[in-house]
Amino acid sequence: MRDVIAARAVPFRGGGFLPRTSRATAFLAFIALLAVWQAAVSLRWISPVFLPSPYEIGRALLELATSGALWEHLSVSLVRIASGWVLGTACGLAAGTAMALFSLARSVGLPMVSALFPIPKIALLPLLILWLGIGEISKVTTIALGVFFPTVIAVYSGIDSVPRNLIRMAQSFDVPFRDIVRKIALPGALPSILSGMRVSASIALLLLVSAEMIGAERGIGAFVLQAGNLMQTDQLMAGVTVLSALGLTIGTVLSWVERKLLAWR
Repeated sequence: MRDVIAARAVPFRGGGFLPRTSRATAFLAFIALLAVWQAAVSLRWISPVFLPSPYEIGRALLELATSGALWEHLSVSLVRIASGWVLGTACGLAAGTAMALFSLARSVGLPMVSALFPIPKIALLPLLILWLGIGEISKVTTIALGVFFPTVIAVYSGIDSVPRNLIRMAQSFDVPFRDIVRKIALPGALPSILSGMRVSASIALLLLVSAEMIGAERGIGAFVLQAGNLMQTDQLMAGVTVLSALGLTIGTVLSWVERKLLAWR
């Protein structure tokens, strides 16, 4: 007598990690947080002097927008962060690529980057003001320095982690060095480079606010500092809200760039 084994379907268990985000859930959580915050201030559980309600923050933000003060400060901050980020990213891409590809650049650059990266860049602002003046150049340079080092590390580690077999295969087929870099090394390092850009953008925003608080009359950081000194907490929180929105916008743009450039994954 032969045993008959009934066939049954086995569910596929190798799907990997596929986390998904729900915009509706995020929106509802945000609305719930605002509702609890508004209720806590309205019921006087929290003093509005120390933490104004979302309604008061929104009203202050609307007043700043209609008066033109918000756009004046925001436009100055956008020019500073864009200039510093572009300059630091361009220099970081060049230096990181050179360190990953050339022995001399790696021998000289790696110890210097390791030694200078831990220094808080905002601590160099007084020295940069002494060298470059209190104008825009010192602030942009501070942001560029903060962006430069994480970009260098991301580019260097990204290119260095490209599988050597791909490079050796291209060399065995006599592919020119320039094409190997352009078609193999840089595309393979792109995920690491984009992750570094996301980190450097956050650092640029932090340095922007710090630099504007120390040596600027205009800009979102200077506005937040002035509002805090005058105990205008509604305007202070309005400025913080603008900074949050700016960081969220930068992150959204970078996520869109990642989806476009890394669609092959």
